Amino acid sequence: MNAIFLICGLIAVAFVLFISIYLIAAGIPAIREIGLIDFLFGQEWASTAAEPRFGILPFILTSVYGTAGAILIGVPVGLFCAIFLAKVAPPKVTAVVRPAVDLLAGIPSVVYGLVGMIVLVPAVREFFHLPDGASLFCAIIVLAIMILPSIISVSETALKAVPKEYEEASLALGATHIETVFRVSVPAASSGIAASVVLGIGRAIGEAMAVMMVAGNAANMPSLFESVRFLTTAVASEMAYSSGLQREALFSIALVLFLFIMLINVILNSLLKRKKG
Repeated sequence: MNAIFLICGLIAVAFVLFISIYLIAAGIPAIREIGLIDFLFGQEWASTAAEPRFGILPFILTSVYGTAGAILIGVPVGLFCAIFLAKVAPPKVTAVVRPAVDLLAGIPSVVYGLVGMIVLVPAVREFFHLPDGASLFCAIIVLAIMILPSIISVSETALKAVPKEYEEASLALGATHIETVFRVSVPAASSGIAASVVLGIGRAIGEAMAVMMVAGNAANMPSLFESVRFLTTAVASEMAYSSGLQREALFSIALVLFLFIMLINVILNSLLKRKKG
C-alpha cells in the first residue's frame, strides 16, 4: 500500500511538472519576441491587426479586480454559511441546505453564464441606466456565486474536524457558543479555511465560459460597468483561429495565469506557516 500511495503522489507531481514545463516552453518564445515589458504592461491588444499589438495589462488587471471582488463577496458569505451548517443549524435545516450547496457545485459554468446573461445583465443595464449591462460588475457577481460551493464545503469540513475538547474547554471557561465558534473553532480551522479560499481563487481566476457570457469580452482597461476581457477569456475566444505569433502569445497568457495561481498558493502557505510559527 505504501508503494501504491507513493506512486499516486508521484503521478500528481509529474502532472504538475509536465504542465509547468509545457507552458514555459510554449509561452517563452512569444514573450521573447514581443518583449516582457511590452507584453505585461502594454495596454492594447490587437492580435489580428496589420501591425499586431500584444499588451495584456488590461487582461491582468481585469482578472485581478474580478477575482478580488468575487473573493470579497464570496468568502464572507461562504464562511458564514459553513459556520451555520457546521456549528449552528439544526439537523433538519442542515438536511435541506447541504444538498442545495452540493447542487450549486454541480451546476455547469455555462449555466451560470446563461442565467447571468439572461437575468443579471439586463437587470444591471436597467438599474444603472447603462447602454450595455455586460460588465466587470456582472462578472464579479457570477464568480462570487460560483466559488461559494468550494468555500462552504471545505470550510465546513475543516470546522467539523476541530476537536470537541477545544470547544468544551472554551464553554467551561464561560464563553458563549458564538464566542467559542469565532474565537476557538474558526482559528483552529484556519488552515482548512485558507485552503477553501485558495480553491475559490483558483475557480474564480480560472473561469472562462461564464465570464465570457456576462463580461462583454472587449479588450478594455478594467472599469466596473464597462465590457472587459479576462485572461482566460482572451485565450478561449481566440485560440480556435489563432496561428503564428498570436497563438504563441495565447500560450504566454496561459503561462501568466498559471504563475498567478502558483504565486497565490505560495503567499497563502507562507502566511499560514508564519502564523503557526
